[in-house]
Amino acid sequence: MLQLRQMIWQTDRFQPAYSSELRRKTQKTGSTMATDFKFIPLIDVSPLLEKWDHPNIAQDEGVAQVVKQLDQACRDAGFFYVKGHGIPVSLMKDIKNIAREYFHQPYEEKIKIKLSAETGYRGYQRIGENITKGKPDIHEAIDCYREVKHGMYGGLGDVMQGSNIWPSNPPNFKQLMEEYIDRCTDLSRKIMRGIALALGGSVDEMEGEIGGDPFWVLRIIGYPAASVSNGHDKAHDDVGCGAHTDYGLLTLVNQDDDIVALQVRNKTGEWISAPPIPGTFVCNIGDMLKILSNDIYESTLHRVINNSPKYRVSVAYFYEPNFDAAVEPLDVCLQKTGGTKNFEGAVYGKHLVGKVTTNFIM
Repeated sequence: MLQLRQMIWQTDRFQPAYSSELRRKTQKTGSTMATDFKFIPLIDVSPLLEKWDHPNIAQDEGVAQVVKQLDQACRDAGFFYVKGHGIPVSLMKDIKNIAREYFHQPYEEKIKIKLSAETGYRGYQRIGENITKGKPDIHEAIDCYREVKHGMYGGLGDVMQGSNIWPSNPPNFKQLMEEYIDRCTDLSRKIMRGIALALGGSVDEMEGEIGGDPFWVLRIIGYPAASVSNGHDKAHDDVGCGAHTDYGLLTLVNQDDDIVALQVRNKTGEWISAPPIPGTFVCNIGDMLKILSNDIYESTLHRVINNSPKYRVSVAYFYEPNFDAAVEPLDVCLQKTGGTKNFEGAVYGKHLVGKVTTNFIM
């Protein structure tokens, strides 16, 4: 298997997907946005979680209803809220609170875990250091990735080699985040089982060589309050995070309950707000699931604009394929879309590295 993967990395069969758009094999007519949705649907995934490892999961009526809702949401918006997820609301709040405590420290304290190429792009970045399409984003953040050991993925993993650097203050930061990551990984795997069924595949369609050993990313993000100076309202000029799609399979966003800032773009170009619903995650699909589905599902553009007078915290967990996964449209999705691949394949690790190495002003 290692030899096969090395051959894949050295050939042109799986092209990196980090150009301005995912590399298409065929020209698709119309907008690449989702539908002209006006709101983000809410899905109770508890029936799926209760039966996630049951041998007859696909025949369960409660699971079938969740699968239907997931399919509709991924087709229409590429976004949905998740409730009944089993992660304690108290933990979700603790994560945001400890993140806020870190960001409210002096810069000299925060910079002790500064992000750099030498840290495998892990650590803290100041406001404006992260860029989207060449423009600075008005947020500060800590970036965390699953550990990549020397030689773990051959040369593919060199850029991301390393382990996370955690702050010593606030106390318990590392322990709390690692517990949260474990819970989000477990939840995401179960949701992906539902999405596999929604696409018409087997319950474990997204596991094995695609996601049996999933990579993950955690971004702990702080958005400064909107500012007013010289009589000019800067809130409408300061984009917390520019319009983008996510890289991998699935994202879970844990956002402040009292600030509306996340916006999702529909087919007509209208930006639809995703207001917080306490106790839920905002969930969206990424570029790799778009490829796997052969364009049945859309990785929808979204952005963050914090027009609030309050500092905003958001913690985004990204569930990804295996780092060395060669991702291409699934056979079951090809059958549904006329048999023609809409995308060249992509090695997930190449896609990630191509993004990470161009994301920062350093």
